[in-house]
Amino acid sequence: MIRVKRVRHTALATSDLEHLLEYYQSVIGLGVINRDGKRVYLGSDSDQLTTVIEQATDNHLGAIAFEIAPDSDLAELQRSLADRGIASEIRSDSLPGVSETLTFNDPDGHRIDLFARWQFCKSIDPLRGLVVNKLGHVALRAPDPQATARFYQDVLGFRVSDRIEENFVFMRCGFEHHSMNFARGTDGRLHHLAFELRDASHMHQACDLLGRRKIPILWGPVRHGPGHNVAIYHRSPDGCLIELFYDMDMMADEELGYFEPRPWHRDRPQRPKTWVGLPRDVWGVGPDKAALEFSPEMRGAVKPP
Repeated sequence: MIRVKRVRHTALATSDLEHLLEYYQSVIGLGVINRDGKRVYLGSDSDQLTTVIEQATDNHLGAIAFEIAPDSDLAELQRSLADRGIASEIRSDSLPGVSETLTFNDPDGHRIDLFARWQFCKSIDPLRGLVVNKLGHVALRAPDPQATARFYQDVLGFRVSDRIEENFVFMRCGFEHHSMNFARGTDGRLHHLAFELRDASHMHQACDLLGRRKIPILWGPVRHGPGHNVAIYHRSPDGCLIELFYDMDMMADEELGYFEPRPWHRDRPQRPKTWVGLPRDVWGVGPDKAALEFSPEMRGAVKPP
């Protein structure tokens, strides 16, 4: 089994590169590390590659990249994937600061890039906007969330943190409540991207910035039930739902099997479980219908997490 350690970056294809680039710089607060033809590499304030934006004919998720243990042998992992019937490829010098990646697809067709060794990459321009901490998690639609979750568990070493009925699965690869989330949908497209903020004052700053730029907040501020993170949601220029959050549940010790106790937990101790019924959120403003309309065929198909 491959043991993923962290979610590191996503690759996004867009039909309007310059418009999306301006958003990620001036709102999310990422900086340009490098430009390569019709591809732009963006990093965080910690000098880590966070987002790759590539010019395309339509808007879609190109890839999700994960970090694995630094002593991992990609050739050996490639052989282990082949034993499972999973075709993969080792690519060299494909990303700033990353010399080799092991690339393959998950059951829903999403490209996964794994890398073991990397270097910090500094932005060539001063950062502006919110200057988020990092990419926190990636949420995907899946025709069968339970089957997709089993793949991430059996192949990549993820653990289930929570479920919402049969429609949502939250999975962790480290101590944070979730770095991947699978929501029932008719296909395997992107559901949302989530970026971590520092604290409540940073959230306040985010709300003010979105207000000044006339970007509607479609959900929140809210403290969720699963994960108990405080979050707000809006859409990027290419229509992607973006979550900004802080204060995610942590499982500091896997042997204990419960999340670090917090005063707002309903269950004591808070263990991984299946959430059923409403309300699930601890407090906050519910979602606007525009936050739920991920695609016409999804309207009314599932309840919000």
